[in-house]
Amino acid sequence: MTKRHQAKYKIDRRMGQNVWGRPKSPVNHREYGPGQHGQRRKGKLSDYGVQLKAKQKLRGYYGNILERQFRGIYAEARRQKGDTGANMLGLLERRLDAVIYRAKFVPTVFAARQFISHGHIKVNGRRVTIPSYKVKVGDLVEVKDKSKQLALVLESVGLAERDVPDYVEVDHSKMTAKLTRVPVIGEIPYPVQMEPHLVVEFYSR
Repeated sequence: MTKRHQAKYKIDRRMGQNVWGRPKSPVNHREYGPGQHGQRRKGKLSDYGVQLKAKQKLRGYYGNILERQFRGIYAEARRQKGDTGANMLGLLERRLDAVIYRAKFVPTVFAARQFISHGHIKVNGRRVTIPSYKVKVGDLVEVKDKSKQLALVLESVGLAERDVPDYVEVDHSKMTAKLTRVPVIGEIPYPVQMEPHLVVEFYSR
């Protein structure tokens, strides 16, 4: 958990993009990679390199999910009918940490994971402490009564840097949220372009 949280801004610099669209991202004033050799001119990426970068960017966006977990999401998406890349994004957006991030109960996906694991969230009236919990359409997600006045929550609700997407119904006065539908790629408010088809190509090699 700590390692992944500390690597948050390294992900931005490694990708060369402000992955979460945050004003404090180091990419806003240092558009080169981290480390001793970060400013070296980079050669053209191979097809494999392009696919790997797309996979790492998507995996990083959702809180730097463990590779084993991410591969499992791909495998589940492949078993479903329809486009595998679109199915992957749908499964990622149904994660509990993604839903409370979209609802603006927390400022970052990393904070969402910690918030859930510390027992601040209930789903349909029951406490859930698993960030990867799969939310169903219509499930009631809410912040526990004792946690509604936490500074983290109040500050996040007031953040102007992002909006709640249409597929999440939120009542900030009650601190409740519902996933109204599984979104398609065009509805998901990524600050940078995500390329799920390249992720599918990477795992299909």
